[in-house]
Amino acid sequence: MKISSLLSGLALTALLADSAAAQAPAAAPPAPVQPEIKTIGDWAVRCYPVQSQSPCDMFQQQNEKDSQQRILAISLAYIPHLDRHAIQVVVPLGIAIPKGIILHTSSFTSQTLPYRRCDRGGCYVETLIDNSVVDQISRGGDSAMVKITADDGKSYDLKISLNGFSGAHDSMAEQARQKAKAPPAQPAAPAAPAK
Repeated sequence: MKISSLLSGLALTALLADSAAAQAPAAAPPAPVQPEIKTIGDWAVRCYPVQSQSPCDMFQQQNEKDSQQRILAISLAYIPHLDRHAIQVVVPLGIAIPKGIILHTSSFTSQTLPYRRCDRGGCYVETLIDNSVVDQISRGGDSAMVKITADDGKSYDLKISLNGFSGAHDSMAEQARQKAKAPPAQPAAPAAPAK
């Protein structure tokens, strides 16, 4: 199984579900796939009603106060059949690509996580991480930091609130396990032709 298929995350799952709905025979406009969302502390736990290797994630976004432009988004998903996590971190353009990012807390510093791609929305780190990294972050106190390096060589720490991190993680991981055990939804039988 390719790692890239795991890293596409929930956004791609939702996009594919929307695309499949758009290709279905048009009786009515298809409704976009909406996740169930539960807020725990500063985290949103999202579970999508689609078949996926990682149907749930926990998400947080930081915006610039005046413009409301996104400066950081982080998504963490649990993949039950691998017993690992996938992480996606989105930062603005204008960063030094070769430098990657570093996650750190008062007691933990990750290895450098490389950027996988950039588009007009920002640059993306998308990778699998070990459960030990998640454990270390959960013990990080009130906040963690994402260290980025700009094109001009200056480094910046972007803050991630850890308020509710452990509770959001436990909820997300349990829902992912339950959805992984559930049998796939059966398509509805076609309606009998009118006589």
